[in-house]
Amino acid sequence: MTHAMLKGSNVPLDATAVRAVLRWTPGAGVPDVDASALLVGPDGRVRSDEDFVFYNQPRHPCGLVRHLPKAQLSEALTDTIEAELAPLDPSVARVVLAASSDGGPFAGVTDLRVLLYDAAAPDGEPLAYFDVVPETGEETALICGELYRRGEHWKFRALGQGYESGLVGLATEFGISVEENDATASRPAPAAGSPSPEASAAEAGGEGPTAAAPRPADGTPPAAAPAPAPSGPVSPPPGAWPEEATAPPAGGPQTDPDAVTQHVPDRMPEPFSAAPLPPAPTGGYGYPANVPPPPAQPPAQPTYGYPGPPPQQPYHPPQQPPAYGYPQQPPPVAPTYGYPVPAQPQPFVPDPSFVLPPQGPQFQRR
Repeated sequence: MTHAMLKGSNVPLDATAVRAVLRWTPGAGVPDVDASALLVGPDGRVRSDEDFVFYNQPRHPCGLVRHLPKAQLSEALTDTIEAELAPLDPSVARVVLAASSDGGPFAGVTDLRVLLYDAAAPDGEPLAYFDVVPETGEETALICGELYRRGEHWKFRALGQGYESGLVGLATEFGISVEENDATASRPAPAAGSPSPEASAAEAGGEGPTAAAPRPADGTPPAAAPAPAPSGPVSPPPGAWPEEATAPPAGGPQTDPDAVTQHVPDRMPEPFSAAPLPPAPTGGYGYPANVPPPPAQPPAQPTYGYPGPPPQQPYHPPQQPPAYGYPQQPPPVAPTYGYPVPAQPQPFVPDPSFVLPPQGPQFQRR
């Protein structure tokens, strides 16, 4: 009996191995669809990046979950995930079945359906099917459904949850570190009658897979591409002299255009040091140089009977002005040889014979 499922419904599975088939109708402007599976633990995340099975990693290391090649079925195209549920490790709680579009969002895929078959009876009727309808149409990745444990048995739930970030965003949500270059790497060839991933990528403005190098007609393998030149300076090998490491090869420029080697010329010899020249003479023409001056002569003594030069007077510092009411005392003058000594002021002595003049009668004693 085939179960037509709605979004959010589930159905028990009696089969120990199932085959989930994605089916859609290809055509001009219709994006290509790829099936993938994620083995998720009880915490909702994968145990490692090996738990992601898709076209670039088509087989899980345990061999129980596999991605099969695409196939043409009448006017439809299919992509299949096969899983053996019973022998899976108990740490795997769910097997998430996903789909990603290449060449545009899922709005261009109008008849996407997932069909669940018993892997032991591939030609039998499907156990269940679910028509996957995107919510906004801008999604580029969809979770179509999931196979999950319930005790010792397994069930299938229809989901239809979408992601606008594509397969990379879906895988990152489950804990996988997937680079966008890895997710958009070489893709498997589609079945006959379906648009190639290269053509779909060209319509969407993206880049197609990298083409392999053509093999020559004589059957010899293509020549390997030359190794890229190092971007920095190359260190000389052990034991090489500096001249061998820095000198450019003879007959042409260096093979590495990015490496810049500055050639330092050899040091020039030191200039010849001549003996210092003697100093030039300072005397006039015909006179010897460096003549010492004559010794100083003592001053001439005066001749008897003639006065000599006046002696130099000793310097006396200026005196402070006298206080008010007191006479100023002149400084003592030292006698000069041959000259009289100036008279010095004598101190005042009262005259003993001095008497007052006669006084009036009013002042006389009676």
